[in-house]
Amino acid sequence: MTWSEMQPLLSQGTVDTLYMVLWSTVVTVAGGLPLGVLLVLTDKGGLLQNTPVNKVVGVIVNIGRSLPFIILLIALIPFTTLVVGTFIGPTAMIVPLAVGAIPFFARLVETAIREVDHGLVEAVLAMGGSVPTVVRKVLLPQALPSLVSAVTTTVIVLVGYSAMAGAVGGEGLGSKAVTYGFQRFETQFMLVTVVILIALVTIVQLVGDGVVRLLARRGRAAG
Repeated sequence: MTWSEMQPLLSQGTVDTLYMVLWSTVVTVAGGLPLGVLLVLTDKGGLLQNTPVNKVVGVIVNIGRSLPFIILLIALIPFTTLVVGTFIGPTAMIVPLAVGAIPFFARLVETAIREVDHGLVEAVLAMGGSVPTVVRKVLLPQALPSLVSAVTTTVIVLVGYSAMAGAVGGEGLGSKAVTYGFQRFETQFMLVTVVILIALVTIVQLVGDGVVRLLARRGRAAG
């Protein structure tokens, strides 16, 4: 296979991969952030301590994290079809990608928020601040560098998930690698696909690390 033949396939695969990763990241953050905050607030000694709720949410998150993605992908085919109308294609893959990543991201959010100095929380409460105020003004801003690191890690995981999704009709670079690199024994095509995936992960990591360093410098300057 010549480069002129590979280029349109790789370009479309890259676009599909970025599409799946971008939108699944948006859904993951929207679902995982409040879930992680809830785990902290309802834990023992939390501002909204509620052991039954915490245990139930914790079990759900643990189950979601323990399932291998390829099994989750297949198990969610009926749900994906219900939501999107099909279980094939980049748009359909957003559903299992997000469902698989939300529990993972929620635990990272929980860890990030637990690192916040409790003295700041007590200070806001002493001034009459409500729980939503504590979350908005203290927990999330103070945990922001760690949350950015969590998003970076999650995006990298989603890149890997998207490649696996390509094996079952998800399109993207994974699908192209299986169809052309593996089934047609195009070793060069497979190698180029691997290089593109490595480049995507590297770029995401560099951007995430840069944002974290910027936030850290601003935090030290403000302090």
